[in-house]
Amino acid sequence: MFKGHSDWVNALVFSPDGKLVISASNDETVRLWDPATGGSCGVLEGHSNCVSAVVFSPDGKLVASASNDNTVGLWDTATGGSCGILEGHSHYIMAVVFSPDGKLVASASDDKTLRLWDPATRESCRVLEGHSSRVNAVVFSPDGKLVASASNDNTARLWDAATRGSCGVLEGHSSQVNAVVFSPDGKLVASASNDNTVRLWDTATGGSCGVLEGHSSRVNAVVFSPDGMLVVSASDDKTVRLWDTVTGKSCGDLKNHSDSIMFLSDGRLVVSTHGKVVGVWDVVIQKTTMHTRGQIKVTS
Repeated sequence: MFKGHSDWVNALVFSPDGKLVISASNDETVRLWDPATGGSCGVLEGHSNCVSAVVFSPDGKLVASASNDNTVGLWDTATGGSCGILEGHSHYIMAVVFSPDGKLVASASDDKTLRLWDPATRESCRVLEGHSSRVNAVVFSPDGKLVASASNDNTARLWDAATRGSCGVLEGHSSQVNAVVFSPDGKLVASASNDNTVRLWDTATGGSCGVLEGHSSRVNAVVFSPDGMLVVSASDDKTVRLWDTVTGKSCGDLKNHSDSIMFLSDGRLVVSTHGKVVGVWDVVIQKTTMHTRGQIKVTS
C-alpha cells in the first residue's frame, strides 16, 4: 500500500521497467513510489487543482500529469523537478499519453478537444476537433500512426497522428465512452462505455467486430493482454472480466474490483482500487483453459 496522499487517488501507473509507480490525486500532487518497498520517492508539486491522470514517457525519464487546472505538467523522474507546463486547453484535462517514440504528448479535455504537443518545445502542434462533448480518453496506436479518443458524445474516434485529420467515427455505444485502447498489433480498438458494454472495432475500416456483454453497470476501463488474446474490463458492478478477443466470450472474472487495471510487460495483471494495489495475477493461456495462478481458474 502506498500512503502519503491526503485526498482521493485518481490514477496509479507503473513505469516501463516496473521499478517506479506514479499516482495522481485530488490533493493536487503527483507522487513517485518504489513498488518493492511502498516507500515514497518524491512529491511532484505545481498543479493548482486535482490531478486526474498521469503517464510515464516510453523511456521512463519523464512523467506527464493532467489536471483540472487545465494544464499538463511535465516532470523529470530522476529529480522530481518540473520540465514545463503545457497550456492551451480551456477546461479540465481528463487524460494524457505519450506517443510510442516519446516525441508527442496527446491530451483529452472537457473542452471537447484533443491536443498534440511537442514535449521538447512544450508547444501545441495541433488541436483535434470533432467530438461534441467531453473527451474522456486518448491513446496512440502501437506504431504511433493513429490516435484514438473516447467521448461523452457516445462515440470513439480515430485520428491520423501525422496529418492530424479524422480517420473515422466509431459509433454504436448508447451512452458515454469512458476508455479506449489499441490491441498490441494495432488492428483492433476496444472501447468501454456507460452502456455496460465493451465494443471491439477494426482500425482499418472502423467497423464493429463485436460487443462484449456481461457487466451489469458502467465499464470504466479496458486493456488488452500483451499477446492480444484477452481483453480485460473493469466495471462499477465490482468485477473485472476477462474476454476472448476471437470469440468475444467471457472467460472469467475477478470479484470485488472495479477501479483500475493494467498489464505489466511480463504479462502480469495488476488490479488497483482507489489507488491501492489489491492484486497482481499471472495470467496464462493454455488451450481452452486460463489460469491466474493462485487466484482463479476459469474456462473459455
